[in-house]
Amino acid sequence: MDTTMKLTIKLITFVIFVFFLSAGTVFGQFTNDLQYSRYQDQRGLNQFEAPFKTTVKFEGLEVRIGAANTLQFQGLRHDNAAGSLSDLESNFNLATSNLDLDVALANGVRMHLRTYLSSQNHNEAYVKGGYLQVDRLDFIQEDFLGGLMDKLRFKVGHMELNYGDNHFRRTDNAQAIFNPFVGNYIMDSFTTEVAGEVYYYSGPMFAMIGLSNGKLNQSVTDAAGNGFKTKPSVYGKVGFDKQINDDLRLRLTGSILDITQSPSIYLYSGDRAGTRYYSVMDEGFRAGRIAPSFTPGFGQPSAPGEMTALMINPFIKYQGLEFYGVFENTSGKLKAAPNRRTFNQYGAELLYRFGAGEDFYIGGRYNLVDGETANGNIEIDRINIGGGWFLTKNVLAKLEYITQNFDGEGYSGTKYENGKFKGIMIEAVISF
Repeated sequence: MDTTMKLTIKLITFVIFVFFLSAGTVFGQFTNDLQYSRYQDQRGLNQFEAPFKTTVKFEGLEVRIGAANTLQFQGLRHDNAAGSLSDLESNFNLATSNLDLDVALANGVRMHLRTYLSSQNHNEAYVKGGYLQVDRLDFIQEDFLGGLMDKLRFKVGHMELNYGDNHFRRTDNAQAIFNPFVGNYIMDSFTTEVAGEVYYYSGPMFAMIGLSNGKLNQSVTDAAGNGFKTKPSVYGKVGFDKQINDDLRLRLTGSILDITQSPSIYLYSGDRAGTRYYSVMDEGFRAGRIAPSFTPGFGQPSAPGEMTALMINPFIKYQGLEFYGVFENTSGKLKAAPNRRTFNQYGAELLYRFGAGEDFYIGGRYNLVDGETANGNIEIDRINIGGGWFLTKNVLAKLEYITQNFDGEGYSGTKYENGKFKGIMIEAVISF
């Protein structure tokens, strides 16, 4: 390496050091802990909503810069009745990466912003979404409405809707440390919309009501030219969550989301980053985002629709044994269709966490979706068996075996007729 190159590297290193030093001066202190915030490492397992109580004191503007990076080795094979699918080889997937910015703006006031740096379906960095969370009103006056704010929380932003509990355990592009397996649920309830949520807490009980504009991509024009104006979507959740004793925790939640009219319904197709199991059953632009999962399709830009979704989630943790369940019922129709169609989703996870700090786990997940498409009944079932090892609280390695089958007359004549895939996945996750 010549002298010029060495001097250049030293200069770049110095500039980066000065930048971070000045950023710390301008933006306040960098921190690992923020008020009313979910940890983005192993400590955040099973936290669900951000904690409503905190022992962290506000000491001025504080910034937490976090990130997640994930890579998989995929060894899957797929097949269908027509034998028309391409051959898959065992190889590495595209690595994915997130950048998180969390800022404590005032006592009990926090901002969150997540950016996808690398994702399956986009080659450019773009903002996933963010929100402002308010747990105290001290910015108006110290202890302003303190008794009321001991029970209330407000969230507003272009953000992930708090429908059901699945989205707390799912993989969000590179943030995969909370998901004990590699893939998400077949009907992957996840969307980001402009919304506001109000929470009420009373001991172990809580309730939330939210309102969104129902749009993933924001626009003030009727781009589809269909004459159907957007109507607000209403959603809510009630729950019980209590640590009964040192060994036992119980949580039970019920959620509802009602869309009376929307040019497009994104609850099950809002994952723009792309899910796992790449190029399985489909090699198109949306491969890995749609094909291994299922979207009811109750609304499209050319054919607006309506939908009501219900989800119930029990969670039980006794020492190292952990159970998480899913029952979901979704019904809806296109505005022009005469009848509503219904789909049900069932899921059950059983894990055993062991070792010092529960750094190891093994377990399985069963997932089933059935219902009636426009072409007839369909059924999709998936089994995941695997385990993981937290090398540190920020590093997780996973191994799973997966098998999934597509069945039903609704798939006759399509590439999903007698479709199936199976194989192994290995995933490495870094999150901080």
